[in-house]
Order: sequence, then structure tokens, then C-alpha cells
Amino acid sequence: MTTRPIALITGGSRGLGRNTALNLAHKGVDVIITYRSRADEAKAAIAEIEVAGGRAAALELDAGAVASFPAFVEALKKTLHQTWQRDRFDYLVNNAGTGLRKMIAETTEAEFDTLMNTHLKGVFFLTQALLPLINDGGRIINISSGLARFAAPGSSAYAMMKGGIEVFTRYLAKELGQRGITANTVA
Repeated sequence: MTTRPIALITGGSRGLGRNTALNLAHKGVDVIITYRSRADEAKAAIAEIEVAGGRAAALELDAGAVASFPAFVEALKKTLHQTWQRDRFDYLVNNAGTGLRKMIAETTEAEFDTLMNTHLKGVFFLTQALLPLINDGGRIINISSGLARFAAPGSSAYAMMKGGIEVFTRYLAKELGQRGITANTVA
């Protein structure tokens, strides 16, 4: 029996994350998605993934709350064991995020911190926490934005975070290469 790969997709209950989860399920990948507050959307996404022939699970995660990551990792370990009888997964897609359309002069520190915690600090420390659970030969995909390469007024804070993620991805590729783990950015 062939073991299907497992992908963990943050923010996988809606939008791009949900589409990614469904696409992977159609290609023979089982999926664990995270959601921040809409359990109903996560449940619906799980049902769609299962219709596509995949096994799936959903875990609650605030991708900007670094202090919650140890508990999330324990919940992930439990889910991997109970659902798949495995202790590792294959693909990490750092997709969770939030947007902000404000000019530099109007952006508050609190808004900046929310973006930073979710799109930059959270991605760094969640990836760090998950490294022991990613199979050698695995994959990490970090979602970025074209706004990291061109300027559109009202997007500076968001674009800064995505630019940082692109740099982080290059370092992940270098540091994890000996494990055969690739790291890429999709924008």
C-alpha cells in the first residue's frame, strides 16, 4: 500500500488556501488545514477534500500568536497519529494571512504589528516549530505577493512582510537542503 503524502496548509479553510488544499487532494495528497475563527468554513473544506478522495483534518491556529505554537504542534502530533498513524508530514504551505490597504501615513503600529506577527514572525517561528515534523525530502511553500516586487500605494506594510518572507525562503532552502527539503515562494 502506498502512503499518501500529507500537506499542512495554514489558512486552508478559505480562499487561496482552500483552493490549494482541494487541488492537492485531487492529486493524491491528504491535507491538514488550519483556520483562525471560522470552524464552519473549515468543516466545509474538509467535506470537499473528502469528496475529492482525500483524508483531511482541520486545526484551529492563529498564525500570528507565536505563544500558541507549542500547543498547536502537540495538537498536530495527535492528529497525525490518530488520523494517519504517522508522526510526520510532507508539505508545509504557509498561506495564512490578512491584508491591509492603508497609506504609510495612516498605518497604525497595531496594524503593522498584526501584519508582522501573521506574515513574518509567525511564519518564521511556526516553520521552526514544525521542522522536526517535516519528512526529509519534504517541501515548504511560502505564499508571497507581487507587491514585494512592485510598489502600489497603500500596500507598503503588507509588501514589507512579503519581501521578508521571500528572503526567509532563500535561507530555508540553503539551511534545509541537506535534508532534501526544498523551499519556494509562490506569489
